[in-house]
Amino acid sequence: MLDLSMKKQRGANMKIGFLIVDMQNIFLQDRMERLNVEAACEYINHVAGLLREKDQVVVHVHDMEGSDEDTDVEARNTIPEITVGANDIRIEKQYSNAFWKTDLEQVLRDQEVGLVIVAGFAAEQCVTFTLNGAMERGFQSVLLQGGIVSTYADAISSIYRDRPVTSYKMIEFMMSNIK
Repeated sequence: MLDLSMKKQRGANMKIGFLIVDMQNIFLQDRMERLNVEAACEYINHVAGLLREKDQVVVHVHDMEGSDEDTDVEARNTIPEITVGANDIRIEKQYSNAFWKTDLEQVLRDQEVGLVIVAGFAAEQCVTFTLNGAMERGFQSVLLQGGIVSTYADAISSIYRDRPVTSYKMIEFMMSNIK
């Protein structure tokens, strides 16, 4: 049996929600080159731009666990390599899963999001847990190929092997079909 919320998600007005997870100074500032952050940022910025042009939903998820101990006021900000749009949404989280004890699910439902795309840092932790959280809440969910960063070399290939993935080319095609 299909409930009404699922019917609405699958309808013609379904939006895409793009979750950019933990792309923050505190985690990446001193590891940009080693982790190949610049390449991931290119994919993330391209996809975010495509979605913004078609009034889709872009969400920056910020990890605030332990932030009360920060001495650098810029530490929890988005890295400058990521473009933040005027209408982008910011969600602050305390746990690895961005849906856990936040209003992210309600924000996405209020925006009529049916498909969630996840990108960001770190593949082996917050990206995976947030993807799983989206799936557990009934959202169609995928990772952005090329838009994932990790401290472990094998984590990205593992997550791409074990989880649903989409490419920027597929998103370009999907956006070209939205009027």
